[in-house]
Amino acid sequence: MQYFLFLCCFVSLITFVVGAGNETDRLTLLDFKAKITHDPIGFLSSWNDSIHFCSWQGVTCGRKHHDRVTKVDVQSQNLGGSISPQVGNLSFLRALILLNNSFIHIIPPELGRLRRLQILDLSNNSISGQIPRNISYCTNLFYFEVYYNKLFGEIPAELTTLPKLQVLSLDNNNLTGSMPPSFGNLSSLKILNVIYNNLGGSIPKSFSQLTKLIRFSLGSNRFAGTVPPSIFNLSSIKIFEVGDNKLHGSLPWDMGITLPNLQEFSIFGNQFSGSIPVSIANASYLYDLYMYSNKLTGKVPSVGMLYRLEIFSIHSNLFGHGGGNGLSFLCSLTNATDLKALSIGHNNLYGALPNCISNFSTTLTVFGIGDNRISGSIPKGLGNLINLETLGIQLNTISGNIPTEISYLGRLRILDLFANNLSGNIPPSLGNLTLLIKLYSAMNNLHGAIPPSFAKFQNLVELDLSTNKLNGVIPPQVMGLISFSLIYVDLSANQFIGILPKEIGNSKNLESLDISENKLIGEIPASLGGCVKLEVLRMRKNFFQGPIPSSLESLRGIELLDLSNNNLSGEIPKFLERLNFLQQLDLSYNHFEGGVPIQGVFSNASATSVKGNAELCGGIIEFQLPKCKFKKSQKGQKLTLTLKLIISLLAALLGITLVLLCLLFSLRKKRKENPSRNSENSLLNVSYQSLLKATNGFSSANLIGLGGFGSVYKGILDQDSRTIAVKVLNLLHHGASKSFIAECEALRNIRHRNLVKVLSACSSVDFQGHDFKALVYEFMVNGNLDEWLHPNPKTNDDEALEKPQSLSLLQRLNISIDVANALEYLHHHCDKPIIHCDLKPGNVLLDEEMTAHVGDFGLARFLIERTQDCSTDQSSSIGVRGTVGYAPPEYGMGNEVSTYGDVYSYGILLLEMFTGKRPTDDMFKDSFMLHEFVKAALPERLVDVIDPILLSEREDQYGETRTNETPNYQSQITISSKIREGLSLILGIGVACSMEFPMERMNIKDVLKELHLIREKTSSN
Repeated sequence: MQYFLFLCCFVSLITFVVGAGNETDRLTLLDFKAKITHDPIGFLSSWNDSIHFCSWQGVTCGRKHHDRVTKVDVQSQNLGGSISPQVGNLSFLRALILLNNSFIHIIPPELGRLRRLQILDLSNNSISGQIPRNISYCTNLFYFEVYYNKLFGEIPAELTTLPKLQVLSLDNNNLTGSMPPSFGNLSSLKILNVIYNNLGGSIPKSFSQLTKLIRFSLGSNRFAGTVPPSIFNLSSIKIFEVGDNKLHGSLPWDMGITLPNLQEFSIFGNQFSGSIPVSIANASYLYDLYMYSNKLTGKVPSVGMLYRLEIFSIHSNLFGHGGGNGLSFLCSLTNATDLKALSIGHNNLYGALPNCISNFSTTLTVFGIGDNRISGSIPKGLGNLINLETLGIQLNTISGNIPTEISYLGRLRILDLFANNLSGNIPPSLGNLTLLIKLYSAMNNLHGAIPPSFAKFQNLVELDLSTNKLNGVIPPQVMGLISFSLIYVDLSANQFIGILPKEIGNSKNLESLDISENKLIGEIPASLGGCVKLEVLRMRKNFFQGPIPSSLESLRGIELLDLSNNNLSGEIPKFLERLNFLQQLDLSYNHFEGGVPIQGVFSNASATSVKGNAELCGGIIEFQLPKCKFKKSQKGQKLTLTLKLIISLLAALLGITLVLLCLLFSLRKKRKENPSRNSENSLLNVSYQSLLKATNGFSSANLIGLGGFGSVYKGILDQDSRTIAVKVLNLLHHGASKSFIAECEALRNIRHRNLVKVLSACSSVDFQGHDFKALVYEFMVNGNLDEWLHPNPKTNDDEALEKPQSLSLLQRLNISIDVANALEYLHHHCDKPIIHCDLKPGNVLLDEEMTAHVGDFGLARFLIERTQDCSTDQSSSIGVRGTVGYAPPEYGMGNEVSTYGDVYSYGILLLEMFTGKRPTDDMFKDSFMLHEFVKAALPERLVDVIDPILLSEREDQYGETRTNETPNYQSQITISSKIREGLSLILGIGVACSMEFPMERMNIKDVLKELHLIREKTSSN
């Protein structure tokens, strides 16, 4: 009996202990949930008492201990909040996986109590603080990853006591200090990744004990000294990455033998010296070789056995010698059938380019040999490399003609022939390179005219043909057709004649223009004032005559203006002293006369030159000009005339004021007698006849757009010669009249710089007696955003050909802010909040300064109340669909409109602007949409989704370096960190705005704040 009682007590005790453990796990998970402040998709909604906690989403319990939690996996659920310290109570936990979320604060030290823990993955969050030292108590841990966080402090040496640790990834944090030498005791370690931190000191010799190491990644830190030679004996290593540090020393002669499994070898950005070991050819698995920016010397060895090679980058070293052919190794690269990038520039390599380069793999996209001592001619076989995107042969002594075969490279974006001995004419076939973004052929011996085929360069951003012997006139059709996208143009030091074509004024994005040292004549075209973004304008040493045109006053951002050594005359315009950014002004050796201003740039003698103008006077003392003299009688006469003019003006103003007061009184009286009945009458009407005449009878030649409810025509009103856009409603279309009324009502009382301004409305009958309704808007010279993002290369319309083909990063960012400003005004600053309901690129119009204006309010809705940006419509909005791809999913289910719907459309528009892909692209099917496409790529695969035009903006790949005589041409393997960060943040906003559920989307006010911060960081030096 006593035995039986003892057994019952024992069973009860066990039951109590197990039950207590179960309850502890459940309460711990609930506390974990309580610390989550952001769960946009409701991932943790199943974490409640309606089901057992082992069935909660993301929770796994053990097979042996059925009620004990062994795994918590909530990766990639966009969760936000902090990690509950109570997780340390899950004593049976083997895996804690929180990667790809938005967790903040610290790693709880309580995790050190998890003795059974094997996998701890906290990567890609925003966790700060230090790595807890007591993580070392998790003695079964074999997988520890916390990359892409905000951790700081030193790497705890205590981690050495993790005998089973196989993966340690601490990259992309702010860790400091040195690598603990005791890490050499981690005998099971296979992956060591600490790149992109601030670690320093030397690389411990003890690391040579890591005999199972596969990945050795210490790049982008501050490590100094040498790499211990014994580390090169770790035959298991596949990835060897120590680039971008302060290391020196030479490479072992037998490294290709001792590292037979090597796949990636990266030592760029250090001070390694000596030669490339010949044995490197034995590393037959090698596919990426980054040795650029070191002090390596000698002859480049044959690499014919590296069949898998994709990247071969050795630029910016000291390769080459005084004689022989240092380029013989190139022929061995023909065996690399997957070669994508070959960069050997900025060395001392001699010899002629071998014809074998025509046998390179057609996968080659980057071929950079610039800044060497390469001679001979450009092999015609180069045209075989049909996928080439970057070709840099600058700063060599290559001679002969530019082969026409280069025109076969239909995907070429960057062509750099700068500073060689090339001669002959520029081949007209070069115009076939329609994707070209940058063309440099300065400092050669080219002659002849600029081929008219250059008009095909619809994407060209930078053009440098300076210091050649080019002649003839500057073709107006070339300047007129390629001007929209151009940012940098240098045609200086040639023999061009004739006038500067007025078409240059269409270059709205032009920042730098140099036409110095030519034989150009005539007056400076007034249209040049249309280049409102000009920062540098050089026109010296020509034969320009006449005055400085007043239109140049619009160049508000000009920093350098050089008009010296011409035949310009007249007075120096006063507006020059009001150009606040002007830092250098040279007006010397012309025929200017009269007084020199003293304000602005004229107050600095070292920044301004006016010498060589004999008739000038006044100015600051440093100019040493005579004082300006005026006769007293002339002064008296002028004073009398001025007084008479003032009196006359005052009398005229008084008379006009009286007339206006009478008119105002009369109008008020009429309004009281005939009050407005509807929104149509509240807008100023124009007649059907005047619109018919303005649009040349609504001619198809004047048709500039087609919409869902009508057509848009360009016209010119007779009364003030104003250019207008006329939207004529197709009243046979169901809903057109309602759209007209909605647009009138929406636009009646709203005014904002980023909304299209309605000038007039017409509700009348045509000459056949049919109803006629039209709206008259300001005309936007730069069309709509859709035309810029998705240009149609097949159009034959001359005006369309003048439309730009690409937008810079800053332009897209400015447009994004403009559109967000418009939405913020509509949602938060109108008497009744207005929902646009059809936001898309086709409804975003661009004026001459590239300021964006949101238009087409035909589907707009008013809200009668506001409740945290989600409001009730004044009428049912079921059926409001907007445009497929841009309309939020809730509208398709019959939900009422809200500001969240516009935010969704804005998010899709933002993603389209920076990826270049429409939401209706063929690649987006079923549940895979533009939103998912971008979200899945952030942040690691950013370059896979960004519009390629943005990747090449001010960035050239694989390290070709230009001198200061040419545009900024410092190339990089990847886009700069500042631009990468900016693009990643912008796309992140687009993703956050286009979430499926309305309440998960950002508020447009927060969007504006973020975009302004991004612009400040991206555009700062």
